[in-house]
Amino acid sequence: MRILQINASARSEGASSTRVANAVVERLRAANPDASLKVRDLAKEPVPVLDSAELAALFTPAERRSPEQAASVAARDAVIAEVQQADAIVLGVPMYNLGNPVQLKAWIDAIARAGVTFRYTKSGPEGLLKGKTAYVALARGGRYRGTPSDAQTPYLKTVLGFLGITDVRFIYAEGLNMGEEAARQGFAEAEADLETALAA
Repeated sequence: MRILQINASARSEGASSTRVANAVVERLRAANPDASLKVRDLAKEPVPVLDSAELAALFTPAERRSPEQAASVAARDAVIAEVQQADAIVLGVPMYNLGNPVQLKAWIDAIARAGVTFRYTKSGPEGLLKGKTAYVALARGGRYRGTPSDAQTPYLKTVLGFLGITDVRFIYAEGLNMGEEAARQGFAEAEADLETALAA
């Protein structure tokens, strides 16, 4: 098994989402002792936001790219290759202002490339990142699971499915800013979700 861990918190140290993601990886490696692990910390290794310069690099033919454009595309190719090579993808995702961190959106924009990770067909789009399992480790200060305020879960399930990753398993650590007891309960619930996710 090849595991790719993406830590999407703006904090490299002490992030609750990374704590939950680490727990997922620990359990996966315990069940698969020969598994390899690649970790990308988006706080330390951010993916550039998809702006006009990045778009220009992507849409310029390879033979006409400037050295800067070639380096930009090569960096994005490397991010895609990490996902293509992985069997299991573990996303550590905090909730910021009811949504996903900008770091994670930039990563998604990097891996979603027409003709590479998805393609358009006569019957609609087809994801090309098939045969993978995604474990989404969510950390939230309040409680949003199953409510209209949870915009993260449907978005991540939809965008990963669009890319062909249809086996998406969510692990929730919630109520982490609602007092010590609530935080303990939140991490305990995450452990229970992890048991369910690994048994699926």
